[in-house]
Amino acid sequence: QVQLVESGGGLVQAGGSLRLPCAASGRTCSTYAMGWFRQAPGKERGFVAAISSSGGSTGYADSVKGRFTISRDNAKNTVYLQMNSLKTEDTAVYYCAAKDTRFSNGYSRTSPSYDYWGQGTQVTVSS
Repeated sequence: QVQLVESGGGLVQAGGSLRLPCAASGRTCSTYAMGWFRQAPGKERGFVAAISSSGGSTGYADSVKGRFTISRDNAKNTVYLQMNSLKTEDTAVYYCAAKDTRFSNGYSRTSPSYDYWGQGTQVTVSS
């Protein structure tokens, strides 16, 4: 079992930055690939970014590439999403997710591949 807790959300002006930490507890984080997803009102949950269990491989949605950076500190059992140059369309609830890599290597861009989810943190970008 893994428990995930996101934080760092809030209200920011367009062009600003936020950093979202996701703290994991329970089974060691280093055996899990981690992902960030987001859901805006009236829309389905969509992929944002993901990172392999070692941190050596990352992937991003086209809409955030070059603006967002995912990283992890396995010693602290924490994954981060650094969001720069925020746009109003980035407004959403952001969710952290963990994928067990013992049976399936690598990260995934699809939400059903993930085994555990956090409760989400709201990010609102104003114009």
